[in-house]
Amino acid sequence: MTAFTDADIASLAERLLKRTLPKDQWTHAAHLTATLRLVRVRDAGLERDLPGIIRAYNVAVGGVNDDQNGYHETITQAYLAGIRAFASALPPGTTDAEAAARLLATPMGDKAWPLTHWSRERLFSVEARRGWVEPDLAPLAHPPEF
Repeated sequence: MTAFTDADIASLAERLLKRTLPKDQWTHAAHLTATLRLVRVRDAGLERDLPGIIRAYNVAVGGVNDDQNGYHETITQAYLAGIRAFASALPPGTTDAEAAARLLATPMGDKAWPLTHWSRERLFSVEARRGWVEPDLAPLAHPPEF
């Protein structure tokens, strides 16, 4: 597991927003950590804004956002809702580094976490990539609020 400092986390989120984060640094841990930082510093409207942030970043690093690659609405919104609930339960004064370490130690820290809620077929469908699709295996403890 990657250990991030508070400065690393602030830089990670900033480089995501500026689209200057190298593609090889956009790992699962970086996705979660950057989203946690954004939730903690500018949560309002993220369910609306985060898709555009991710799509623009993908294009900036040479990727595409189509029916098979790039941005995935269901995965993004599921993680965002889970991270938002996680962040709201943190004790006051928790640093970004402490929060990130705790988040990455939860089930969400495992890249396969969505597959505990969605079947592979449903999760990786075009419908789920383009829009929100309800889980078919187990409900989310903290579903997105649209």
